Amino acid sequence: MSIGFLGIQMGFALQNGNASRILLNFGADVEELSWFWIVAPLTGMVVQPIVGYFSDKTWTKLGRRRPFFLVGAIIASVGLLLMPNAHLFIKYLPALWVGAGFLMIMDASFNISMEPFRALVADKLNSAQRTQGYAIQTVVIGIGAVIGSWLPYALSNWFDITGSTVGGVASNVVWSFVIGAIILLGTIIWTVSKTSEYTPEEVAKFEDPEESEVLIESSLKSIFVDFKNMPKTMRQLGLVQFFSWFGLFSMWVFATPAIAQHTYGLAATDSSSPLFNEAADWVSVLFGFYNLVSAIYAFALPKIASTFGRKKTHAFSLICGAIGLVSIYFISNPNFLIISMVGIGIAWASILAMPYAILGGAIPPKKMGIYMGIFNFFITIPQIINALVGGPIMKNFFGSQAIYSLVLAGACFVLAAASTALVTDSDEIV
Repeated sequence: MSIGFLGIQMGFALQNGNASRILLNFGADVEELSWFWIVAPLTGMVVQPIVGYFSDKTWTKLGRRRPFFLVGAIIASVGLLLMPNAHLFIKYLPALWVGAGFLMIMDASFNISMEPFRALVADKLNSAQRTQGYAIQTVVIGIGAVIGSWLPYALSNWFDITGSTVGGVASNVVWSFVIGAIILLGTIIWTVSKTSEYTPEEVAKFEDPEESEVLIESSLKSIFVDFKNMPKTMRQLGLVQFFSWFGLFSMWVFATPAIAQHTYGLAATDSSSPLFNEAADWVSVLFGFYNLVSAIYAFALPKIASTFGRKKTHAFSLICGAIGLVSIYFISNPNFLIISMVGIGIAWASILAMPYAILGGAIPPKKMGIYMGIFNFFITIPQIINALVGGPIMKNFFGSQAIYSLVLAGACFVLAAASTALVTDSDEIV
């Protein structure tokens, strides 16, 4: 059921670890990076609720969720192939703008696939199984992210794929995106062909008969009605998600320039030197390592959550992430940055699992897709806000030193941890 997420997260990791690097290669200024990244959360905010709505209402020979997996995977694969090769289109538009456009297409397609995967777990598992289900999904996500993150380093150092394209993008990055596209499409096809779904009639048997009559709306306008009437637990989780994803966005956008500047001693504008490529490759390795930690930690999440509760588990994990992010400022040896990734990996595993496990018990089964899509607002809105203000804050308050954006991300994780105290976990089993 979750193997397709390996491919999605592999592509997502390639995007997160290399999009800033590619845009810098195409001529972006470091202060502009967050503005180019804004297309990703914007498309997610629009796409996921719509996909959630239609996946709730759809039933085909492939089921309810699987058609969206497949369409999203095909489009994402095209985006992965074309983003690092945007220089091929310079006869028509600047490579920088073409690259940003393919980033938008790629992220929109990830969102088409990702939301139905979240809903599928909730569709098929009851409350007692749900924490373990999302934890297993997190393990698979971690494996895919590790492979995607380590590919550029492996191709460069193990297979001697070096040099750059005409557009300035390192060849090992280009080939990593090609391999990612192939694996993404293959794993999604595997899940589509091997996974069954409950029919609408079977789903109806799991519901409270008194609720079923009020759950069906006839138009897309019901998205706004559902947003207004979202469960209390979802509203409470919104604050936790806001600070978590504001911090994550800062890390993904600014980690490469931050480590290149602060740890490797490069100037903010030096994005074409071999040392910059070395630093960027090492950031990909570090991202892979925190995803590896998240995959391992995810195995322990169900036991920890059953002992201490999901809220306390999530708060503890976020504090670990805050320590990891802030510690990057104090570490001068690139190799020791792996220590920082341990805390970040713990937080990432919990962010991928705990909020959804808490939320799942508060959502009516027939509304699972739409509410999982609406819940994505609390992921995309903080990223959009960060995209608008992150660059100006770094330029005007941090003197264009990206490392302070990572420290700010750590502070956001602390606020997210504190916000878990406000959440009501209605069906927690401890």
